[in-house]
Amino acid sequence: MNKLNDLLEKLARPLKDYSSCLLRIGLGVSFFLHGYGKVPIQQGFIDWLASKGLPFAELTASLVAWGEMLAGIGILIGGLVGLRTPVVGNIITRLSGGAVMVIMIGALLLAHSNWGIFFGERGSILFASEQLFLLLLGTYFAIRGNNNL
Repeated sequence: MNKLNDLLEKLARPLKDYSSCLLRIGLGVSFFLHGYGKVPIQQGFIDWLASKGLPFAELTASLVAWGEMLAGIGILIGGLVGLRTPVVGNIITRLSGGAVMVIMIGALLLAHSNWGIFFGERGSILFASEQLFLLLLGTYFAIRGNNNL
């Protein structure tokens, strides 16, 4: 077991500094694309938000779409800016991660409130959904900022 562990450690060692970059790229691109897919804002999305009881559904729809795009860009840019100005990059990353958290909590409460935690219809199980993982990644970056493990 030790030999296998040592081999895996040897293979992974050169990549460890880049592991959070993989998470950053995945979250940033995914979140940007979620927002970009909502633009231009469709009346059906506005009507759906209104049906959920949200006031100012048209404004909320725009805020969600632009919030997703900007948070995704912020996650990506925060890491790049952090290479030159660590404090600014850290702030951008943390604020963007926080925005992801807020948006995903809203999405889980509005769009997926009927989902089961472990059990349910296929496609309606929280722990099998990307929504939970987006929330967790946003939380990770809100807490960690640009600090590597």
